[in-house]
Formats: sequence, structure tokens, C-alpha cells
Amino acid sequence: MSKQPRKQRKALYNAPAHARGKHLSAALSKDLRAKLGKRSLPIRTGDKVSVVRGDFKGHEGEVLSVDYTSYKVTIDEVTLSKPDGTATFLPVDPSNLVIIDADLKDDRRIKNKGDN
Repeated sequence: MSKQPRKQRKALYNAPAHARGKHLSAALSKDLRAKLGKRSLPIRTGDKVSVVRGDFKGHEGEVLSVDYTSYKVTIDEVTLSKPDGTATFLPVDPSNLVIIDADLKDDRRIKNKGDN
């Protein structure tokens, strides 16, 4: 594996679909971390997250969509108002988020995390 940033970026841009979810991980809150015994989980639609960095720091909301091509997440509370008055969602990088309430309906989500 190369250390060169150029090759790291190329690997990120050309990553296959099954590997992209791993790059879309966010840290867990302290209580979830203690409960699940994990430090982070891949973000999924339906998770409740808190923004910890950037202009929207402190905002909490539910994940509406996860974009695997641009590695961004849209959250229902993070919106910008356009000049014509309409609101548009601002995509957020998952590294700037903390998962407050994970959607744990799927047992494999916790069981298989970090097993590869």
C-alpha cells in the first residue's frame, strides 16, 4: 500500500461500491460507544447524527440520504436558503458527524463491523 497522497486519492475515487461504505463511517457518541463496544459505524439512512465541526456545529438531525459517489451525507436540519427563498440540503462529510442514535434493526450492522 502506498503512502503517496496522489495514490490514496486515486484509490478513493476508484473504490468499488462495496468498499465505499467503509469510508462513510462516523464516530459514535459516548453512551452508544459504551453500549455497543464499537468506536464507529458506517452511516445509514435513518441514523440520528450531530454535527461537531463546521458552520452547522451543534445541529442534530436524521440522515436523509448517503451519497456513495461523493462520500457525503444529507441531514434534515442542515439546509441553506437560496436567494429565491427555497431551502436546499447541504451535503456534509461524515468525518464531521457523531452518531447519536443508530438504527439497530439490522443485527449484522454491529456484528460484522471491523471483522475484515
